[in-house]
Amino acid sequence: MFITYLRRELAGRRKQTAVVAIGMALAIALVIIVNAVSSGVQSAQAKVLESVYGVGTDITVNQTPTTPTDAAAGTGGPQRFDFGAADGATSDGTTSVSQSRLRAGRGTATFDAAALKTVSDIDNVSAAAATLSLENTTFNGQLPNRAQTPQGSAAPGADGTTPPEGGPDGAGGSSFNVDSFSVLGIDPATDAVGPLSAVALTDGRTLTAADAGTDVAVLDAAYATTASVALGDTIQIAGTGVTVVGLVSAATADAATASNVYIPLDVAQTLSGLTGQVSDIYVQAASSTDIDQVQSAIEKALPDATVKTQADLASSVSGSLSTAADLASNLGRWLSLIVLAAAFLIAILFTISGVTRRTRELGTLKAIGWSNGRIVRQVAGESLVQGLIGGVAGIAIGLVGILVVNLVSPTLTATATGLAAGAPGRGAGGGAVTAGTGGGFGLGQAAQAAATTDVALTAPVTVPVILIAVGLAIFGGLLAGAIGGWRASRLRPAEALRSVA
Repeated sequence: MFITYLRRELAGRRKQTAVVAIGMALAIALVIIVNAVSSGVQSAQAKVLESVYGVGTDITVNQTPTTPTDAAAGTGGPQRFDFGAADGATSDGTTSVSQSRLRAGRGTATFDAAALKTVSDIDNVSAAAATLSLENTTFNGQLPNRAQTPQGSAAPGADGTTPPEGGPDGAGGSSFNVDSFSVLGIDPATDAVGPLSAVALTDGRTLTAADAGTDVAVLDAAYATTASVALGDTIQIAGTGVTVVGLVSAATADAATASNVYIPLDVAQTLSGLTGQVSDIYVQAASSTDIDQVQSAIEKALPDATVKTQADLASSVSGSLSTAADLASNLGRWLSLIVLAAAFLIAILFTISGVTRRTRELGTLKAIGWSNGRIVRQVAGESLVQGLIGGVAGIAIGLVGILVVNLVSPTLTATATGLAAGAPGRGAGGGAVTAGTGGGFGLGQAAQAAATTDVALTAPVTVPVILIAVGLAIFGGLLAGAIGGWRASRLRPAEALRSVA
């Protein structure tokens, strides 16, 4: 009886059924497409972040740097290069001086490496690795032989005095170069998490556990080309010769690696004088559902640390990918909610309107013995079927929309912040030289460079999204049916008799 009556009512009210189903279908299709695009954007952001923070890295731990008070203490502030009177080698009236420093990069704070064990001991942490971010800065200068000027006399060239001969320009001038590249100390025994896991080996080999304590390095292939360094060559880091054993490049096109040079962590600590110090800890959670719990536990165990997840780091991604993310997360979702609410409202209004037009019919059914519960079930069943029809149509439309997005596969541009080497500098002058902010040169320090990547957007189809769509269709139908059924249950048989009369 229920099925027969249901089929007859739906067939007799095709316009109402079509309007309710279409409204529900468009709303559900929009929800499916927006959720799929949002998932695609998140996946694209993760690909971009891999080139900076490492594959499998769920959480990063570091500390906010404080204002440096001692430029020579390795705090990441401006550097000074001071030379004594006896420093350098003099030839033909020119004194050549050179000095190399390895210290924490600008904007980088170091902390006790014991924090790594603290993090590793936290529940649901499957892997953790520490790194030490450094900057190697070398000053090479040629100065005139100042010893030719008697102590206490006027400056060379003042009051008619003759400036000392010699120097690069033969007239007492000077020149210098400030060259810099980023260095990252990593634990060679840990390759499942961290920046080095996000690169592809192009030549030679990567670092292994046997490299601990040895002066070997892996170079970014692009930097090696720029610096004219080949596999097997020796580069100078803090005045120590280090052998190049491998070359790596970013795993994705147009991305940038996290550093110019990678060396064993213990070697980096020794050469920089930062024994027992690290700058970052990369953490992998046992599962995605454990990330929030692990983050909270780390923040509690290390109250002075800055703990960020992939979702937090995604805010550093800019470009059209960021615009797409904002559109999907804000405008798209709000639009979906508004359209969904409108579809539910249309279903409710049409159901109530249908109940009003069926006063005589429903009143007569009550007069012949139908209970209020049966009336409610009948009206709710009709609305539920209308919602399900709209849900099926909405899923079909949504899948077609996702297919169109994947066929078009729009290319988005993403820019992620990462370390890049400072450009070599050249200037004139002599004496104490400050590299970085405050020294007037701004050269040779780690810079927050923009690594630009082109990412093809794909919208994945996931079972949870389909289940959500089905759930929304059922909920919308039941909501409209419950309100309409409640309205129908309040009708009295006497109203049907008055309508007949």
